[in-house]
Amino acid sequence: MTTRKRAVSTTWLSSLAMAGALLLAVPQADAMQDRTEQAEPSQEALYKDASAPIEERVEDLLGRMTLEEKLAQITTIWSEKGNLFAQDGSFDPAKARELHPGGIGHFARPNDRQGSSSPLDEPFRDERETVELVNTIQRYAVEETRLGIPVLFHEEGLHGYAARGATSFPQAIALASTWDPELIEEVYGVVAREIRARGAHLVLSPVIDVARDPRWGRIEETYGEDPYLVSEIGVAAIRGFQGTGLPLADGKVLATLKHMTGHGQPESGTNVGPANISERLLREVFFPPFEEAVERTNVMSIMASYNEIDGVPSHANDWLLQDVLRGEWEYQGGVVSDYWGVRDLVTLHNVEPDLKGAAVRALKSGVDYDLPDGDSFKELPAALEEGAITEEEIDTAVRRMLRMKFEAGLFENPYADADYAEEITDNEEARALAEEAARRSVVLLKNEGVLPLDKAAYQKIAVIGPNAAVTRLGGYSDVPTRTISLLDGLRNEFGEGAEIVHHEGVKLFESGDDWWTNEPVPADRDANLAMIEEAAEAARDADLVILAIGGSEATSREAYAANHLGDRTDIELFGEQQELADAIFDLGKPVVTVLINGRPLGVDEVAERTDALVEAWYLGQETGTALADILVGKANPGGKLPVTIASDVGQLPLVYNRKPSALRGYAFGSTEPLYPFGYGLSYTSFEIGEPKLRRSSIKADGKATVSVQVRNTGDREGAEVVQLYIRDKVSSVTRPVKELRGFQRVSLKPGQRRTVRFEIGPEDLRFWNADMERIVEPGEFEIMVGSSSEDLKTATLTVTE
Repeated sequence: MTTRKRAVSTTWLSSLAMAGALLLAVPQADAMQDRTEQAEPSQEALYKDASAPIEERVEDLLGRMTLEEKLAQITTIWSEKGNLFAQDGSFDPAKARELHPGGIGHFARPNDRQGSSSPLDEPFRDERETVELVNTIQRYAVEETRLGIPVLFHEEGLHGYAARGATSFPQAIALASTWDPELIEEVYGVVAREIRARGAHLVLSPVIDVARDPRWGRIEETYGEDPYLVSEIGVAAIRGFQGTGLPLADGKVLATLKHMTGHGQPESGTNVGPANISERLLREVFFPPFEEAVERTNVMSIMASYNEIDGVPSHANDWLLQDVLRGEWEYQGGVVSDYWGVRDLVTLHNVEPDLKGAAVRALKSGVDYDLPDGDSFKELPAALEEGAITEEEIDTAVRRMLRMKFEAGLFENPYADADYAEEITDNEEARALAEEAARRSVVLLKNEGVLPLDKAAYQKIAVIGPNAAVTRLGGYSDVPTRTISLLDGLRNEFGEGAEIVHHEGVKLFESGDDWWTNEPVPADRDANLAMIEEAAEAARDADLVILAIGGSEATSREAYAANHLGDRTDIELFGEQQELADAIFDLGKPVVTVLINGRPLGVDEVAERTDALVEAWYLGQETGTALADILVGKANPGGKLPVTIASDVGQLPLVYNRKPSALRGYAFGSTEPLYPFGYGLSYTSFEIGEPKLRRSSIKADGKATVSVQVRNTGDREGAEVVQLYIRDKVSSVTRPVKELRGFQRVSLKPGQRRTVRFEIGPEDLRFWNADMERIVEPGEFEIMVGSSSEDLKTATLTVTE
């Protein structure tokens, strides 16, 4: 078991300091005093009445606010938070009054020490320190500002609360591999509880981008390539974060959908690159997770994406944020900018000459809050004086922020309890859930009889590879209380029953092998080749080799700056890992290869030679225990791929739901994936029967039920994911060769059988026609059911007018 510390690089902090230098001062309050001054509120003010309807409370409070107070609500404090602290690092109300006379509306990431003089190896606050800061700021806001409006704090929670000591669950792409919405809801329920306990009420998660390019470093943050799977897991995550009703219940936080949209298929696979995709592709692939979330949950926060679509950046796209989001879908919540996304209209996209123009355009386009520092929205008073914006437009954004605060219960309960935060953070319940989530996330890709391991058959096991003795967590992680590596887990499992030797095999980097370092230095090749010889020698007399290779947080990650890159030109193993694998295979020993990585890798040579191949992704703090359980058969792998794994970068984009004309063939290569979407093996076997339609013909507005029997035909208990796909045989515009429209994860004992039923309705058969109208066309539809996108049995459904 390893306790980890991670330092934030000085370069990263320096870049933020430079960004902070771009911030412009808010115009002085006295310049607008005669127009915005309001009377002091009485204790009987309607907005203070918890029993009054929220809409009335919002309007009452909004009517009492000065322009300066309104602007405070839609701007944020992050990189310059250190300016609010005294010499000893404590919050200073006098500085807050001086720098933010309109109050503090939104405060980013209270758990970090951004902008302070804290040591770099301790850049984050623990539970008690975070709660103390939050409560101090809230007490100031509630008791010492004119209107007593509490502060909204936001945090990150991609796969666990990104804070010191919080529970680290499997990375998002691993959680998607469970195909288990109930588990997902439970996981994010724990994440919400840990965040809320420290005083924050908003989380910038989940990421519901549909990811269709494995070169993109942020693919690990997503739930994969399919809009239906992403929708179902996304809805489950939202319900875990904020429950099913508003106002928020205890232990819940408001979720933020990221990133709207087209973010997951950037040009050349590079982060924030243009999304050169059609409206049809937007509506068929990238819109559905957002639309489903808006329709099926009470989500109140959506983040605009960095990229442009058809020449229009999302932060300036009123068709996207107004016509579609708020018009067609009737979304009632707020839109937050991605960090510096409004400023990027000037500095990245060059569609506005200055911050004032960017602020006006973003606000008019539907962006309500300027994250992380409000540097652009601070220009709104000047724009208002010039008539470029109206106060009514500002009020619309403020109204949405105030509603979020009322729905979050901030006016009634703005404070947190440090004792409670310490009690529930990474407790036994959370650790057990992290362990179970890790087990269910594992995908078995190949097994030629070596797994599960017979513990009595191996006297000496060599655990080789750069990912054997380290626990990779992935992006948007902090430092958990504990981490258990694969090597830790195997030693704990085998104890004295087998000799376990270890060698790193190769180094990936000389320095900076983490998510934070701007420019990590790859390891020396000659040194690695020498290490490979040592590793092969260490494994030479072993009975079994477990090879732990893949990637790290530095080989694939968010490219959030030009000096902090993370996208790739290939999908191969990084560095000398292939040479390491070849040297181990050449020994002629049984080899189990465990891939620990954040993006799908084209490991065709490894897959060909290894005896077993396990896709582990990043499994969180309990990695080693979960993997050991899988490898020795205490747990049976049941995960399925949420992405297609290509063999070669030249095949990209390679997705299962391609159009009929795609992938005709290559002159000297294959169009076949290494492993298809939805694929995953088990230690038992399953038989999925023929799909049976209760009615073989329905009207266009009708519903059909398809049932299929699944039976465990092996000798172990296991889980199968029964998958339903649909294809429109003939359509007026081209349609995908198949589309996922249902799935169920089913656990069965040996010999047990179960009938799985799916209901098919218009929402499963409809599409956008040539006039961009959503319709169901009469005709024949293939109804396909099976264990993956390629292992399917078919029935025909006829749809009549």
